[in-house]
Amino acid sequence: MNLSRRLPKALAVTVPLAAVLATAACGSGIDEKAASAAPVTTAAVAAPAAGDQATKGTATANRLTVGTAGAAAQAALAKCQADGLGFVTVAVVDRNGNVQAMLRGDNAAQHTVEAARQKGYTAAAFGANTSDLAGRAKGDGATVADLDGTLFLPGGVSVKAGNASIAGIGVGGAPDGMADQACAAAGLEAIAGSLQ
Repeated sequence: MNLSRRLPKALAVTVPLAAVLATAACGSGIDEKAASAAPVTTAAVAAPAAGDQATKGTATANRLTVGTAGAAAQAALAKCQADGLGFVTVAVVDRNGNVQAMLRGDNAAQHTVEAARQKGYTAAAFGANTSDLAGRAKGDGATVADLDGTLFLPGGVSVKAGNASIAGIGVGGAPDGMADQACAAAGLEAIAGSLQ
């Protein structure tokens, strides 16, 4: 498979720019007069507003508290248990896919653990429910389904604060992905009042 087709465009632009900056900082042994004649294109970066966190060189990311993540997982598993699907796993992950809370139901198979985490991460990363994203994973050649750690099957819901996706709730193990999705949605509903 042609690797260049799989690299995101931002990476394809960022890597050469980083190489140019590193060469300029470290010295390259190239005649500086000749090098200064060659044009270098860089991306424009907007200056942060006064008082903005970016002026400090750091960024703050919204994240569910442990209590909120636990409540979402409990509610999702309770919905599955009420529907006779207690053999599922529920994972609540942050935007980066780090598990914040996980509950493995009685008799849940091992594969449900990773499926729940991947569905939660996919929903969080793309800011949409995995049932809505499944169509993007189809097609000839490389698709988003080739991204490591993602799973484009129903069962993941995006958790948002305002318009920003901050977490995902993934459920894996039900015989039908839409049943997984209903349980994950119940987890989101349980914490909806605590989201800003």
